[in-house]
Amino acid sequence: MARVRPKIVFLTPPGGESDELRELLADHCEVVYADSLQQQDSDASYLLLPVDPGNLGLTGLGDHERDILLDSVGEALCLVTAGGKLLWGNRMFDIIDPELKNQVIKAAQGAAVSFQDLPFVPDAEPPIIRREVEFGVSKLYELRMTPMIVDGSTNYGDRAVGVLRDISHAGMIRRKIKAVEQAGTRLNRFDRDAVAKLNPAQRLRWIEERITKASKEVLDYDHFTIRLIDEHTGRLEPVITVGFTQEGIELELYPAEEGNGTIGYVAATGKPYICHDTMTDDRYLIGASEARSSLTVPLQIDEKIIGVLDIESKEVDAFDDQDVQYVLLFSRYVAMALQTLNMLVIEQSSTGAVITGRFEGELRAPLEDILREAEVLGLTAKDPETASHLARIREDVESIRSRLKNVASGPNTLLGVDEVKCDKVDEILNTKRALVADDNERIGAMIADVLGRRGCEVVLCKSGQDAINELEASAADGNRPFDFVISDISMPDRNGYEVFSVACRIVAEDAIILMTGFGYDPHHSIVRASQEGMRNVLYKPFQAARLIDEVHKALSPPESA
Repeated sequence: MARVRPKIVFLTPPGGESDELRELLADHCEVVYADSLQQQDSDASYLLLPVDPGNLGLTGLGDHERDILLDSVGEALCLVTAGGKLLWGNRMFDIIDPELKNQVIKAAQGAAVSFQDLPFVPDAEPPIIRREVEFGVSKLYELRMTPMIVDGSTNYGDRAVGVLRDISHAGMIRRKIKAVEQAGTRLNRFDRDAVAKLNPAQRLRWIEERITKASKEVLDYDHFTIRLIDEHTGRLEPVITVGFTQEGIELELYPAEEGNGTIGYVAATGKPYICHDTMTDDRYLIGASEARSSLTVPLQIDEKIIGVLDIESKEVDAFDDQDVQYVLLFSRYVAMALQTLNMLVIEQSSTGAVITGRFEGELRAPLEDILREAEVLGLTAKDPETASHLARIREDVESIRSRLKNVASGPNTLLGVDEVKCDKVDEILNTKRALVADDNERIGAMIADVLGRRGCEVVLCKSGQDAINELEASAADGNRPFDFVISDISMPDRNGYEVFSVACRIVAEDAIILMTGFGYDPHHSIVRASQEGMRNVLYKPFQAARLIDEVHKALSPPESA
């Protein structure tokens, strides 16, 4: 049998209707305003309540009707004197916990004391005191106290009416929001200098640990991924992934409303998306193992979408609109933390460039003076030995200028190239065949030159796909294989992990070296490759001598135990 929806009739003079009160009670009952009892419908049940709970005169009702009326109210009502005496309480007040009841009486007593000397102004709103009362672990109440109006009195008297309302749900939401804000603040509180010194893989692990901890402790989510938009390729690269399948991690996704799952949709539109059931939602693509619902929100810095945060659950319909608000708030802190880490890198590189530029400016005059003095000496020097020394001075000055420019270039260069330049055959590198993949033509060319001068044959590729094609071609019958591979992890088409995966089938894992500049580890290339045996990583900008050392180690057989 269907439950009869109750109706509350509020007795009020014309114009005393309250839309706010109607909206407040709309989910529980039908609200009707009337200026007399004759306006009631005869085919429904009714509860009667005055609009102003502070006015307990209830004109026109008998004592029995008055008692029934006030006991029907879904809130605890009480009348307390300034001396702390409970004069009256309705049924809801009688059944609340005695300890809570004492707190309400004490608060109402204090309110009555503050009301009793206030002048009564007939046309003015009566004073209201609001207080929140916490009770137990999870209960939160709102206590509203108003003075009792006594006819003919010039003051409000010494009695206060208390109305106690359960707001535990609203309190829970508020506490959750506060917890999210505190977790987000902790996420963005770190030692800038210490973090700036970490390499990309270390920074990624550092921020991943913090985000994972906050996600589990505050939001109670165990399966999530963060994908950032790669500015070179436009792809949504997974930089942090917890609890997802390998198939879900390897999905190639772009910001697009169609064909790129919920993640691509959110990245393209900037709108949060709830997948209530992964089995019936055509937009959902595979993510966490056995996932049955998901929530995806954008990661934004101001108006710019930098990526998405995707959370998944093994339960159907595990997320609602309130979860959206929590995760959206958390995502703002995540985006700020990621942006701060990135800005530290940019700041570090820019600061280095500025300092180097200033240093170069400071040295420009004395270097030019050295060149002028060398020219003067050259005019008077006649012997070949002196001319040779002067030529060396000129070369050293140009070398200083070149090195300063290289240092200022940050990750877009190779350091110490002049120090390792030689045409002497390297016994380890001589006759070896190397594949070098980097979309930065300058770095690729510098690496190829350093290796080539040591007798190494270098195949230079400007994209990940070109590198994969060359690797697969080298494995064909009759073709010469590669002895080692050096690949950047961030390229316009294929990433370093994909190149690593193909290279592992063709060359020894120890003979594969990945490179990365400042920033993130797109597609978890370093982390995933390390899990599969890759041990060689170079962080740009690196010294050319370090490159040679790493290649030597990669090509040298391991020492027997």
